[in-house]
Order: sequence, then C-alpha cells, then structure tokens
Amino acid sequence: MSLPRTAVIGAGIAGLTAGKMLADYAVPYTCFESSDRIGGNWAFGNPNGRSSAYRSLHIDTSKERLSFRDFPMPKDYPDFPHHTQIKDYLESYAAAFDLKDNIEFTNGVVHAQRLDGGGWRLDLQDGSTRDFEFLAVANGHHWDPLFAEFPGEFTGESIHSHAYIDPRTPLDLFGKRILIVGIGNSAADIAVELSSKAMQNEVALSTRSGAWIVPKYLAGQPADKYFKTSPYIPMKWQRKMAQWGQPLISGRPENYGLPKPNHGFFEAHPTQSVELPLRLGSGDLTAKPNITLLDGETVHFADGTRQDFDVIIYATGYKITFPFFDEEFISAPGNHIRLYKRIFKPGVEDLAFVGFAQATPTLFPFVEAQTRLVAAYLTGHYALPSATEMEQVISAEEQKYLGHMVESPRHKQQTDYFLYEHDLRTKELPAGLVRAGTR
Repeated sequence: MSLPRTAVIGAGIAGLTAGKMLADYAVPYTCFESSDRIGGNWAFGNPNGRSSAYRSLHIDTSKERLSFRDFPMPKDYPDFPHHTQIKDYLESYAAAFDLKDNIEFTNGVVHAQRLDGGGWRLDLQDGSTRDFEFLAVANGHHWDPLFAEFPGEFTGESIHSHAYIDPRTPLDLFGKRILIVGIGNSAADIAVELSSKAMQNEVALSTRSGAWIVPKYLAGQPADKYFKTSPYIPMKWQRKMAQWGQPLISGRPENYGLPKPNHGFFEAHPTQSVELPLRLGSGDLTAKPNITLLDGETVHFADGTRQDFDVIIYATGYKITFPFFDEEFISAPGNHIRLYKRIFKPGVEDLAFVGFAQATPTLFPFVEAQTRLVAAYLTGHYALPSATEMEQVISAEEQKYLGHMVESPRHKQQTDYFLYEHDLRTKELPAGLVRAGTR
C-alpha cells in the first residue's frame, strides 16, 4: 500500500517521538518547527517563546519513569535531572535516530486547512504552501499562559510563571513583597526559590482549592518508583487506598499552614515538592486562601485578611491552543477537546493529536504509546471504529479518567498512563487490527 505523506507540527517531545515512530514504520513525513532548535518546552530560552522552563527547573518525574522505553536516560544522570540534561537527552535521541533530517527549522505551520477530498494544505512560515495527506499535531500545551481573573485591579507588577526565568529575570525580585497564585509544581518551585531568607523577600502563596503535597523520595528511592496503578483492580479501590496512606506518608497540608484541600487525594493533580513544607514550616513562606479582590497594591483574601504586594506571579496553568487551525474548525475551550484515545477527532480521520494529556506519572512513554497507535493506523495495521462508537468511547473514558477529578481546565486532559498504555496494548491495537482486516 502507498503510505500517506505526513506532516508533523512541532519538534518538541511529542513531535520527536512521532517522527521516530513514523520512521520506524517507514511512513514518509516532514516535521515543521517554528524555532531553530528541537526540544519545545525543554529548550530553555527557546526563541519561539514556547519554553516555560526556568533556570533552576528540575523534572518532577524520576529519570526511570520519564525515559523513553527504547532509549533510556544515561545512567550517570541524577534521579531528577536538570532541564539542561533533558534537552541534552532529547538531542541524543534525535541524533541516535537521525530525526533532524526530517525537520524543517524556523518553518512552522501558520495555517492548516483541510481539503474537501481529504488531506491538508499548509501555509508555512517561509511563505510557501504544501499539501499532505495526513497531519499530526504535536505543538504542545504548556506554552500559552492562562491567567486567573479576579475583581478589581492590581497596580504592582504582574507576570505569569511562563515568563519567570530567575530572581533577576524578567523582574528584579529581591527585597520585594511577592504573591504567587497557584499551587502546582511550578508555583511550589518558584515560591521555594523566592522565599529563601537570602532573597529578603516577603512571599505568600495563594491557592483556591489547596493541594496534596507528595514527596520526591520514599524510603530513599524516587517516590514514583512505588506508584503504579493496576488495570485489574477497580480504580475507586486504588484511590481509597492511596487516600488512606497519603496522610501517613506526607501529612496533611493544613499541618504546615496550607488551606485544607477541597478534594481527596488523587481527585486533583498533586504537587510534588520536598522543600515547600519546609519553607512553610520555617515561616519563610505564608499560605493564603483564594483572592477575592485586587485593590491597588492591596490584595484581599477569602478569609477576610488583606496584604500589600509589589509583584504577583500567576502560576495558573496554560491554555490548549491551536493557532494554525480556524477556531470554528477545531479548538479546546476550557482545555476540553473530545478525542478518541486522546488522539483522533471523530469525523476527521486524516488528523491525529499527540501529547495532549496530563499523563500521570510520566509523559515520554505515554507519547510513545500514542505514536505507536498512529503509525499502525497509517500503515493499515489499525483501523478506527465508527464515529458514533468513537463518541461513545470518548464519553465513557472522560468519566473514567475525569469523573472523580476537581472541575478545572487543569484536569481536562488528566490521564493515568498505566491504564492508558495497557488499554492500547492489550485491547485497542488488537481490536483495530481486526477492524483493519475486515474492511
């Protein structure tokens, strides 16, 4: 059979993995990257503005959990590598499989139009237009900042954590009154960094829903080494067991000053931090509830208190955005987009999305699993079910993965990697092979 000429948008983790898998299956493809380098979010200081990495950033997933299954991280890497090491790892990955040969740098996709008979017309950064039979979207979802909105107006300086590099860039954050909004991993990292007494700052952390804090180490080993859900035990039981054990392992957040979470453990994405409880317990950092009003330099909180600040840093997540699609064609309002197996949009069978999930506890192997399905599809070893069945499965799986989660844009793409990978490997790929053989 003739394999479809495929375009891949983006040369970050998802785009590189897609390229590697397509090459393994001999699918002809071209990857279009708006920057002059690979790595996407992990390319610190990426000139295309898509990197959210700050200077002190280390990964929150251990190297064994994060590694590609067919390309392990170097043994001499620490348990939780620095972002520069992740970038070096991706460079090694690209070199090992000659991935840069198929990447056109500084030539991103400006507009993607689906043709009437199927296939795609791409308007490119260099002014040219090219047609392809299949399109894989891998432009990432941690680059378009989402700001929280509150009544009133703040007259100090405000930035999103996406813009934060270090205590001197883009703002001079020494001897300042600083409020950090949010309690995800980035909020925790930045709060820890800026609340050191050496910085002479007064730092507060505001959270709307609270969060469960999990350690990076357990019994001297990376904690995620012990985390693995099972497809053979009801997830409700597994969550209950984790909810029972979590306070014994890490304590309750309110014990060190954080607001009591408005959800149970595993009903929102936990925050992974060793130092956040220490900073709170040492008095270097103050926890505050949700903001109710911005009034000049004064911020009012839900507990009736108020405090003056010079700077607000919004660590409030990101929007899923596809700037190359017409919004009426495909968009993700509130970060919600209905995709079959988090990949295919029903009714648009020459399009795949790769990497658009908050996969717990690991992303790289998750993307490998997705791209394996895409490659099987493009080579005729996998066929999709009907659009009606896809819609039914999407609804069922949204309930499975999201039904117990706090309602928030942050959780619209939450996925359990172990359950997801097991489903693709043991059920979906075999079922798709049968469908392919009967058509």
